[in-house]
Amino acid sequence: MCDTLVAVGDATADGRVLFAKNSDREPNEAQALVFVPGRKHGPGEMLRSTYGEIPQVPETHAMLLSQPYWMWGCEMGVNEHGVTIGNEAVFTKEPYDKKGGLLGMDFIRLALERTATARAALDLITDLLSIYGQGGSGSATHPFYYHNSFIIADPGEAWVLETAGRYWAAVKVRDVYSISNGLTIGAQWDLASPRLVEHAIQKGWCHSAADFHFARCYSNPLMSRVACCTQRQSRSTTLLRAQAGRIDVPVAMRVLRDHGPAVEDGAWRPAPGNPDRVCMHAGFGPTRNSQSVASMIVHLDPALPTLWVTGTSAPCTGIFKPVWLEGGLPDMGPALTAKYDPNTVWWQHERLHRAVLENYTGRMAVYRADRDALEAEFLADAAQLVAQQQGTAAEDRRATLGAFTAQCFSRASAATRMWEKQVRQARRTRRPLFYRVAWGRANRQAQFPA
Repeated sequence: MCDTLVAVGDATADGRVLFAKNSDREPNEAQALVFVPGRKHGPGEMLRSTYGEIPQVPETHAMLLSQPYWMWGCEMGVNEHGVTIGNEAVFTKEPYDKKGGLLGMDFIRLALERTATARAALDLITDLLSIYGQGGSGSATHPFYYHNSFIIADPGEAWVLETAGRYWAAVKVRDVYSISNGLTIGAQWDLASPRLVEHAIQKGWCHSAADFHFARCYSNPLMSRVACCTQRQSRSTTLLRAQAGRIDVPVAMRVLRDHGPAVEDGAWRPAPGNPDRVCMHAGFGPTRNSQSVASMIVHLDPALPTLWVTGTSAPCTGIFKPVWLEGGLPDMGPALTAKYDPNTVWWQHERLHRAVLENYTGRMAVYRADRDALEAEFLADAAQLVAQQQGTAAEDRRATLGAFTAQCFSRASAATRMWEKQVRQARRTRRPLFYRVAWGRANRQAQFPA
């Protein structure tokens, strides 16, 4: 389960397009930040996606991806032209292809490596959908099948694309939009697949074109209800609309860390869970197996887009760091797996995150103010740095941006180690039995240290 949101035009503080996403997956499903340079490819070359092969194109763009460790595609990413995409699992009445096709995450990577605008990315995804379909399991540990919705943005505009099998509809974003594991497009859209309405009438999902509503006709109501998509999408939309005209990166950070309207961080506990939150925390049972394992915000300034990434799980316990495609990524450690590795940024933060879960209220209070202060420093320094890059030589800019990103990651890692020591000095609380069982199982599976 995930939450993806976008704000454009007058909805943002500076008129720039702003994209944000939490990627929710199983607690041990580590997600890597990966920089992929642009490349040229030979005639007849084939590309190996997660479950199949498709022809490669002559040239692909440079990209920065947030990628589950086990798949070819990505949950979210940005290319050198500022095209930015994130996807959501959606559950529909159309049958799932359990043998092949492209994963929703494969569509993201293919569009990022092959297109230079949001509209071109939308067209490519729908073309590939008509040729190859979408299918295959989207889970690393068990069969899990779904269709996909996407937010696709560039520095000039943003689109929402929602699919059901090979059928789809798309709307251009006018102000703010969020998606959360359920179809949202209704009786009006800007683009759609052929026979979208006729197919629903033939299936008996509506009586006529006048009665047609994409989400109502094509959604699987039971699975959509289990995903709590309506509550979460309503919550993120409410938060965005409340800040319309003032939405900026700090606002996006607060939305991705949101735990719902009825609680404050000082009194909130992750064990019970609540349906109307954006920051996802795993618990016990088949409907509580998702955890926010990576977060990304993209400020799409046409001159120099800035990415704000955690590179870790649980944005409420982590810290956002700035990244630019030109500057690349610092060393994040060895390749990630579902097993604990103290030499990786993602698993280093899990020591802090899982310690906080033992007394969320008390232990977050230990370092939240210090985390916020360090993050505010990153924001201020990054804004100043971007302003200074106007007119600088490409090589100099690349070195300056890369050095600053590496410095921020280094400071964040040092702070994470310090905060872990501090929070472990705060007492643990007695958590519900089944919650402890769920996290005990996750820790054993990851060979996480006691």
